[in-house]
Amino acid sequence: MAEDMSTPDPETLSFEDALRALEQIVRRLESGDVPLDESIALYARGEELRKRCTERLQAAEARIQKLTVDAGGVVSGAQPFGAD
Repeated sequence: MAEDMSTPDPETLSFEDALRALEQIVRRLESGDVPLDESIALYARGEELRKRCTERLQAAEARIQKLTVDAGGVVSGAQPFGAD
């Protein structure tokens, strides 16, 4: 799988698209039918996608942690998303 112009940059993918692409790579690697050089390229692409997914999840978690609920059930510390 040579890197070509049709392979989107992981930074431009949504979390869902990156996860789908990563799942496809895992299926191909698990099939055992991929030549060694292509397996190495797929693994490298998978690492890029895994990193992107992890970054997106961490960013979402940080945004959620900004929301706190006091004992009375009132949300405090809420900030609009993207107000970072």
